[in-house]
Amino acid sequence: MKKINAQQLKQLIEATIFVSDGPVSIEKLKNTVLADFTVADKAIKSALDELMLDYRPRGIQLVEVASGFRFQSLDSLSPWLSRLWQESSPRYSRAMLETLALIAYRQPITRGEIEQVRGVAVSSNIIKTLTEREWIKVVGHKEVPGRPALYATTKQFLDYFSLKSLSDLPNADAFMQSLEDVADASLHVLGDSDQTEPLH
Repeated sequence: MKKINAQQLKQLIEATIFVSDGPVSIEKLKNTVLADFTVADKAIKSALDELMLDYRPRGIQLVEVASGFRFQSLDSLSPWLSRLWQESSPRYSRAMLETLALIAYRQPITRGEIEQVRGVAVSSNIIKTLTEREWIKVVGHKEVPGRPALYATTKQFLDYFSLKSLSDLPNADAFMQSLEDVADASLHVLGDSDQTEPLH
């Protein structure tokens, strides 16, 4: 096994995260770009900590999310950066935001339980869109007649909202506000209209 000094290690980790198309975990680093080197987890973590400090005063930050580490722009710069994407995109409906929030805070939860709280039927389109975005998934079935699917959030959901774990979720009101802020930013989403009728 080859040796790698601290500076080379830091450079290699930085470049790996920079070119990767998704978050990079310590495990992934060890199994790919560092596979030929003898490197302790402590040295990798130390290099990551240094990189986080290096980028702190910049417009780009190194952050840890559920799936690993990634670079992302400062939230405060998004009003200007959003001008890079001029095409208009469908917005999140309030129904989708409420459905996602209920799944995030009450998981695992069935569609029927979501409908009980919201008081209206949940559009199949909403569940389809959230599933296609890989923000939610079926994690089992409730042992009641009909065995309805139980939904929970995914690592991709945590990554998207820059969370390391569900314990990092803000209180429900703050989370709904952050979802509405995302909606106002007109991020790309498939159709999410809530064409539903009140439940009787």
